[in-house]
Amino acid sequence: MGRKEVIMSVEDAASMIKDGMTIGIGGLLTSNHPMAIIRQIIKNGVRNLTVVGSPAAGLEIDFMIGAGIAKKVATAYIGGETLAPIGPFFRKAVVDGTIQMWECDEAILCAALRAAAEGLPFYPWLGGVGTCLPEINPDLKYFEDPIKGQKLLAVPAIGLDVAVLHASWGDPYGNVQYIGNTYADILMTRAAKKCIFQVEKVVSNEEIKRNPYLTKANAVDALVPAPYGSHPFASDGFYALDKEHLKEYVAAAKASIKGNPELFEQYLKKYVFDPESHEDYLEIIGIKRLLSLYQY
Repeated sequence: MGRKEVIMSVEDAASMIKDGMTIGIGGLLTSNHPMAIIRQIIKNGVRNLTVVGSPAAGLEIDFMIGAGIAKKVATAYIGGETLAPIGPFFRKAVVDGTIQMWECDEAILCAALRAAAEGLPFYPWLGGVGTCLPEINPDLKYFEDPIKGQKLLAVPAIGLDVAVLHASWGDPYGNVQYIGNTYADILMTRAAKKCIFQVEKVVSNEEIKRNPYLTKANAVDALVPAPYGSHPFASDGFYALDKEHLKEYVAAAKASIKGNPELFEQYLKKYVFDPESHEDYLEIIGIKRLLSLYQY
């Protein structure tokens, strides 16, 4: 009996995400986000997701909030650095109380994922002791270390139903390799019941074996071929950030929170609902724009 192949389409992979799930979204700030699958999740009309972002998430989580699919968010940061220091939809939703925010810093979020990955109910943590975080987030509990008697935080495990991530390449059997910084992605894969990776390209198992030290995940549940799948964000080693596109998004988001939703509705229609596939989305972006992203 041969090994099981796990190659899947964007549409089939996105269909694994159901209403009310807790999902992890990989990436770091302005790079390596699974945007092809995120757009399809929005298109599928999924609702009431608990979204666990990278400890330093980018505007992809802001986009999910604006599209109305997230009810709760856990991450330490949502923004686009100089493009948008704080995500427009995220800021408004938190102020208005339309989403729940699981307050944490980067290390505490990693501790929560680590606890889930190791099958623990919580992870002991010293960071945050003496701060207001346990007052803001009542899930963080003080306890006394039984060995030395010092005060520590119990950080509860955050388990994921599905982790959705973007990587450089993988083979048909679900062995995934990265160029660049994986940050908390690997913790997400270990904390999740199921794991979806979209990749820039599919390579042979022999290619994977040539550089085994690059392998960061294996036996994943779905491997999705999605060239330019992180657009408009960067993909390390492949293409740079599309700043002009993200400026278009930020302008539409800011207009929407100021009472003029038409621009964001047009953005969703053009880039999410009108394209029938990821390839159709790329045609809308255009080959000239995509090739220009090779100019770092």
